[in-house]
Amino acid sequence: MALKLKVSDMKCDKCAAKIRESIQAMESNAKVDVNVDSKTVTVDSGASDESIKQAIVAAGFHLEDYQ
Repeated sequence: MALKLKVSDMKCDKCAAKIRESIQAMESNAKVDVNVDSKTVTVDSGASDESIKQAIVAAGFHLEDYQ
């Protein structure tokens, strides 16, 4: 099942690429769909939800409803 996250401070395609790369560095075959306009990231991966969230935060982005 895909995980859909809201990344409130994602502003451009460069941000989207950084998020995609950070997730795929953790799991190279993860399917990552990043939509800059809606500020969403959808990930279909075998990795845990928590590790995906941590990868996005470690890349320097803020997830809504995540501490």
